[in-house]
Amino acid sequence: MCGITGIRIFSGEPENRIERVRNATSRLEKRGPDSQGIFIDRKTALGHRRLSIIDISDAGAQPFSDPTGRYTIVFNGEFFNYREHREILLSKGYHFRSESDTEVLLQLWILEKEKCLEKINGFFAFAIYDRQEESLFIARDRYGVKPLLYSDSPSQFVFASEMKSILEYGLKREIDFVSLNIYLQLNYIPAPDTIFSNIKKLEPGHYMNVRPGGCEIKKYYELPPEIKTAVPNYEEAKVRVCQLLEEAVERRLISDVPLGSFLSGGIDSSIVTAIASRFNPGIKTFSIGFPDQPFFDETKYAELVARKFKTNHTTFSLKNEELFASLHDALNYLDEPFADSSALLVYILSRHTRQSVTVALTGDGADELFTGYHKHAAEFRIRHMTTVENLVSVGKPLWAALPKSRNSGIGNKIRQFHKFSEGALLSEKERYWRWAGYAKADEVAELLVKQTDNVVYESRRDAILKDVNTDFNSLLRTDFKLVLQNDMLVKTDLMSMANGLELRSPFLDYRLVDYVFSLPEEYKINRQSRKRILRDAYKDMLPPEIMARGKHGFEVPLLKWFRTEMKSLIFEDLLNDDFIREQGIFNQEEIEKLKQKLFSSNPEDITARIWGLIVFQFWWKKYME
Repeated sequence: MCGITGIRIFSGEPENRIERVRNATSRLEKRGPDSQGIFIDRKTALGHRRLSIIDISDAGAQPFSDPTGRYTIVFNGEFFNYREHREILLSKGYHFRSESDTEVLLQLWILEKEKCLEKINGFFAFAIYDRQEESLFIARDRYGVKPLLYSDSPSQFVFASEMKSILEYGLKREIDFVSLNIYLQLNYIPAPDTIFSNIKKLEPGHYMNVRPGGCEIKKYYELPPEIKTAVPNYEEAKVRVCQLLEEAVERRLISDVPLGSFLSGGIDSSIVTAIASRFNPGIKTFSIGFPDQPFFDETKYAELVARKFKTNHTTFSLKNEELFASLHDALNYLDEPFADSSALLVYILSRHTRQSVTVALTGDGADELFTGYHKHAAEFRIRHMTTVENLVSVGKPLWAALPKSRNSGIGNKIRQFHKFSEGALLSEKERYWRWAGYAKADEVAELLVKQTDNVVYESRRDAILKDVNTDFNSLLRTDFKLVLQNDMLVKTDLMSMANGLELRSPFLDYRLVDYVFSLPEEYKINRQSRKRILRDAYKDMLPPEIMARGKHGFEVPLLKWFRTEMKSLIFEDLLNDDFIREQGIFNQEEIEKLKQKLFSSNPEDITARIWGLIVFQFWWKKYME
């Protein structure tokens, strides 16, 4: 796991711009704390920060060139099946001078070019420079586990793992107000767009060829389409899911440095830990708990799993003071507005975990793959309405009148009933968009002073929703492309990399993903159960208390903070009336309404909206003032 950056100059003198690669590389120090490498050739430069995981000797250092010196690679990620391809290449007469997966990847690409991407089981963002053609080949993994940003202009092409690095090349900072509009609805900005109009994200499953004549982007991977092949029976499918998941876990235990596993007490991380403990007895596991907030605390379930599988378990008990004290550091690492508040918890868990291990397994991807979210159950019930659902739906006026909040059991249930009753009146696409966000489009329009380009906005929104139809798998496919790739994976990558920790998710092994997407709706969800096939496959392995649990979010007690410790930050700094007026982005009257709602007896989802504004304002002061 590392950080990469580079520049290819098309016109003008290269000297000053080439030298900027050193600063751009240094900005990635947290991603790669072990060493730094720079490659310079005429009008091209590449930079690499290294977090040593496989072949930690100097032989695996990057940038890495082939014996001829024609090709040079910078690689961020893991190539889990590299040993298989190394053996094949050895049989063909290739000679290796390291034990690294980087060298195998470079040789495989030299032999097969973009076709090699189909053979990589892992996650990655990499760039390969061809000195003879003076071209760059850049690729990103199937699901976007590793980030890659770029900026293309007639004079130069630059790329980097993070925004803070790419901005070192002197790019002009112009806000994309369509991105801001979507951010204020979702609390994150979907690829390929960023907060800046001249910087883009290479989308997952894509590669690009960069030559003096221009930049060409192509897709090499797509999630499987709607089911059109013969479907295995349920028992066969359970066996196959177990086989693929267990192979995925075993593959992700490859490491030359200490490795452990996150263990939240939920079904996903519990299954991963249970499987990992077979191959790695006594594996170190880590969880965090909240003694001050019992509603959010899950540590007793994590410890139950740890005892059953005899892991070397550590629970980090966090007081509100420690959470709040870490807030500035976590926000300061963000390069563009990103307001999933649970990022703070991932940041703290990663910081503590990094003191013991360099690599940790996670359960990321299982919710999107197997229907783990409350909205999946709600969607199923809307599509299969009974008397109960009809009663909840017609009760919309009542739910609208009652106080709603994420911070209590009753308040949260009323909030869910209200969202359900609203969603029941919408089409599949409109319902998905409403449930994906925290604010409605008209609410955001009233909040912004500048009117959003509606044609561009609708085009981006339509692209996100294009897959949504009556097939339940279409919702999961959209979740994979929107929620997983732009929220969950961004969160885990940024917050783990801020602490030099590599995270690996077995549920994102492409063979497992492709197989599960080939299975019909009824294998994944019914009226009684979400993640049906996953639960049935592992019900005899896990403690019954784990299997009986419902979904519990990884959340931060924002409402309490906003009304206490952060009150002055809201009223006197980031959402201060004078600052809002001088900034000229937000409608001051609408900001005041949000603040009033925050301190009312009916806060609903206002905490998420306020948090989105706080994150944006913090970012604005750092990058735009």
